Amino acid sequence: MKACIFDLDGTLTDTLESLTYSVNETLKEMELSPITDKECESFVGNGAKVLMECSLRAAGEENLDRLNEAMERYGRIFDANCTYHVTSYDGIEEMLGRLKESGIRLGVLSNKPHQQTVKVVREIFGEDIFDCVQGQQETVARKPDPAGVFRLMEKMQVTEEECLYVGDSEVDIRTGRNAGVKTVSVTWGFRTREELEAAEAGTIIDIPGELLQYV
Repeated sequence: MKACIFDLDGTLTDTLESLTYSVNETLKEMELSPITDKECESFVGNGAKVLMECSLRAAGEENLDRLNEAMERYGRIFDANCTYHVTSYDGIEEMLGRLKESGIRLGVLSNKPHQQTVKVVREIFGEDIFDCVQGQQETVARKPDPAGVFRLMEKMQVTEEECLYVGDSEVDIRTGRNAGVKTVSVTWGFRTREELEAAEAGTIIDIPGELLQYV
């Protein structure tokens, strides 16, 4: 392996509090009921639009007539709060450091909007760890479409056989499979081992240090 591409939310960083807070501030402005942490955890993984669609339905807005309003408010609120109480998971920074020292190229691919993806990565990890960071943009199809993986592989100048993809959800499993790269699923994020197995995960790890044996 010459490169590792990581999902962000639930894989590198615990962002649940920032997501739940931003969604609930949006719903509060719209005079709607808040969602729970558990609900938010189950809604994430498919990008901001799906997150807000699910949140509006949970708040009683089944017809989604106010989706555009919600997206506009959420974009503003989340941009100001995307690093709110965000931390890296235990062992992540040490694992990334060892990969970097070994000459492995590192990338991030997230369905979080690109601007906020870059902001979180820089805030938590600085600017020297990752070679490439890609969030959701209109010009790149979001996961599980493999376009983002291919784009990062091209930038890091590696082939499918030389690249490992790491994520915490069924979306990431499908992304890696669609891209034709070896995929590792992690249990410390937003999905349980049982959910990952149900999504037909191949390799599953329980702590970040385990990843090193696959690289």
